[in-house]
Amino acid sequence: MDAQFSSILSIAVIPATVDLIAEGEGLDDISAMNEFYNSRVYELLSKEETKMWHYSPKTVYMMWKHEKKTGEIIFPED
Repeated sequence: MDAQFSSILSIAVIPATVDLIAEGEGLDDISAMNEFYNSRVYELLSKEETKMWHYSPKTVYMMWKHEKKTGEIIFPED
């Protein structure tokens, strides 16, 4: 993972997504972080070639929520 890509994830996308999970699911920050880091959505997000880093944190949260509910990952239409 290159430094610029890592920075985008760690500064912008991941913290905001974890905050949305915490708020939306009524979890503390650590639990929300664990839930997100153990998801397939996070696994795909952490791979630069998926281009998921360009999705908003809200979109990533909705993808995570759908995965949690159904076990499936749905990619939004661009």
